[in-house]
Amino acid sequence: MPNILITGAASGLGAEFMRLYCADSKNRVFACDKDPVLDIAENVVKSQGDITSLQYLSSLEELLKNIPIDLVIHSVGIRGLVPTVEAVHPTDVARAESLEVMNEDIIARTFQINTIGTFSLIKCLLPNLHQTYIANGRVCPKVIVMSSRMGSIGHNTSGGAYAYRMSKAALNAMIRSFSFDISYATFLMVHPGRVETGLTKSREEGAIEAEESVASMLKLINFADKPHSGKFVDRFGVEIPW
Repeated sequence: MPNILITGAASGLGAEFMRLYCADSKNRVFACDKDPVLDIAENVVKSQGDITSLQYLSSLEELLKNIPIDLVIHSVGIRGLVPTVEAVHPTDVARAESLEVMNEDIIARTFQINTIGTFSLIKCLLPNLHQTYIANGRVCPKVIVMSSRMGSIGHNTSGGAYAYRMSKAALNAMIRSFSFDISYATFLMVHPGRVETGLTKSREEGAIEAEESVASMLKLINFADKPHSGKFVDRFGVEIPW
């Protein structure tokens, strides 16, 4: 029975990944989120908590003790908008993350969730990934991390979005290092597209539904193997400049 761990499973991309993977009764899905996850199938094991909490990660380690994990899909993240500005201008995302309003507290909180929380989570799961590698005859488990094209320095031609861009660029650097240091797993950073996931109070122009994004990413995840480890790609597998 493949064991799949999905973070952010209560909504957005994580919820759609959970829905599709648990549809196969051969899978066991560990669904993690700080918010309650829906009861949708018997093969879903729910774990509620905040990945920035060491106490929660300790409880997750206990839940997963001696359980090999074949696939991790990490989709927890925040946009890093200034809430007081977003409340007044809910349709103007750029204004709520501009240089004029951005502050250190918003940046620190965004880093805590998008970057440091991701580091702590993956480090917590390394024994489970290694167990899979040994049990499967040295076939590498996969760690798929939702990144963003906005974390690309080469793609930044408009400025702004300080907290989000900074946290995602740092996330990419971190996952790239994991891909070298952890030889027994395949790591992939994926830009899922501009998806309607609730990161902002209003729907951004050109946003697609989670179902469309995940459908593309499933093909990518199935195809990904060790030679792809450490790459930063869009949902179609096209590489994105750092």
